[in-house]
Amino acid sequence: MALTLEQKKAVVEELAVVAKDAHSAVAAEYSGITVTDMTEMRAQARKEGVYLRVAKNTLVKRAVEGTDFECIQSGLVGPLLFAFSQEDPGAAGRLIKDFAKKNDKLVTKLVAIGGELYDSNELDRLASLPTRDQALAMLMGVLKAPIEKFVRTLAEPHTKLVRTVAAVRDSKQAA
Repeated sequence: MALTLEQKKAVVEELAVVAKDAHSAVAAEYSGITVTDMTEMRAQARKEGVYLRVAKNTLVKRAVEGTDFECIQSGLVGPLLFAFSQEDPGAAGRLIKDFAKKNDKLVTKLVAIGGELYDSNELDRLASLPTRDQALAMLMGVLKAPIEKFVRTLAEPHTKLVRTVAAVRDSKQAA
């Protein structure tokens, strides 16, 4: 069933709003995937904060104009599924990567992040980006390390003194 002009405008507007706020985008060829698998992937996408959409390439080209994802326009060929990460930059990459492990018919074609178009081989790097919570934990660990080392350094002379006194006590008790 063909879309009317109004429906096409609505799709372009919706995609433009999503692309404007998205952190990363992944486009994958989905030919041969069953409806059940696609429904499962959409449910997983909703849980992870990923906007998943199948749309005509011409509509996507219009929607991404003036956004960070304008770089994907040249690679829009064939039937594509578009995944936009809304909250976590690596969420779309993880979703597509995990689903592609279970279903070999899902083939990554485009990966874009920060206004840069990357080869489809870079999906693993995008998927391995830490989540916000993981990144904050890593930052806290880095910030905490010098303070911990300083405290250990301050405590070390006292610890050595206590060990020495304990050793002298033990040697006197043994004698």
